[in-house]
Amino acid sequence: MKKNKICSLIMLLVIGASTMLSFRPYTGNQLVYTSPLDAELDMATNMPHSFLSSMSTPTCIVNDSSKMIFVPGGTFKMGSLNFADAQPIHEVTLNSFYIDEHEVTNAQYAQFVKETGYITVAERELNPNDFPGVDPAVLVPGSAVFICQSHVSDLSNHLQWWDYVAGANWKLPDGEGSTNSKDWERLPVTQIAFEDAEAYAKWAGKRLPTEAEWEYAAKGGVHDQETYYWGTHKLENGKWLANIFQGTFPNTNIAEDGFIGASPVKSFPPNGYGLYDMEGNVWEWCADYYQADYYQNSPKLNPKGPNSSYDPQEPNLEKRVQRGGSFLCNDQYCERYKAGARGKAEVNSPTNNVGFRCVKDI
Repeated sequence: MKKNKICSLIMLLVIGASTMLSFRPYTGNQLVYTSPLDAELDMATNMPHSFLSSMSTPTCIVNDSSKMIFVPGGTFKMGSLNFADAQPIHEVTLNSFYIDEHEVTNAQYAQFVKETGYITVAERELNPNDFPGVDPAVLVPGSAVFICQSHVSDLSNHLQWWDYVAGANWKLPDGEGSTNSKDWERLPVTQIAFEDAEAYAKWAGKRLPTEAEWEYAAKGGVHDQETYYWGTHKLENGKWLANIFQGTFPNTNIAEDGFIGASPVKSFPPNGYGLYDMEGNVWEWCADYYQADYYQNSPKLNPKGPNSSYDPQEPNLEKRVQRGGSFLCNDQYCERYKAGARGKAEVNSPTNNVGFRCVKDI
């Protein structure tokens, strides 16, 4: 595995640093639900709320058994005035597409691994040649895990609440010695690097969404420039509409939304297209390379992102866009769960708050 941000994190730790309009059925290899899990999720009910569209939302089931939602093509305003790299707000026109109803779950990813034998980035052996001067004994497969700390000096050094944990991967996202909850199958898969998400999408006959497709779908065919993808107010009738961090970050999560970490998919109300967790829960990989100034000259029709990556803060790292925020987002430290915001990450850096969903062309 080439050098990457996780590799850098290992190095730091080793040397002592803190640390949807008409139904178009899919005509391919359709399958019925393959487990009681998907049937259970499909029958799950959520309280109706104001941002639900009155239009009927067509759905389809594709070859990886996940339900997909038809999103009609159209033109929308993309971006946000609240974030420098999401400016200027600009018009984008997209073709119609299908998108997964919810984030890919552990159960779905497990089926992919069972059928293909795929090994994720976090599970692979580390090459000592990539870490000159480091004792090979400490170079064990693992990944980054959020660790709630009782005290941090300030919020400028994220290594205070991220640790490289041996054995952390999609099967055990918190690492060796941890246990999975009874809802593990319904949780979004995490500890997924970009290539891990791409591999699943290819196997499923899909692809990762462009960030334009992702933002268009997140708006639900209802909203434009509100603060949140669901509207103006953070809570609706006193209820949280997404899984984010409540309390004092990163010390104390009071979990007013009911969850300390990731929540089972479909735990919160859907948007106008019938999509779940487009805000919070786990970050979602997009196909686009990340460039901070891409919106200055991005094409209007079906933008697919720049041809290469460039982040002025870390110019030597290859980064892709992530969208939606996670259970760790909050107004104190990470506000990029809000509408129009862009996330970014090094492609080989999985963490326990990053997952994905897929799209499919019409």
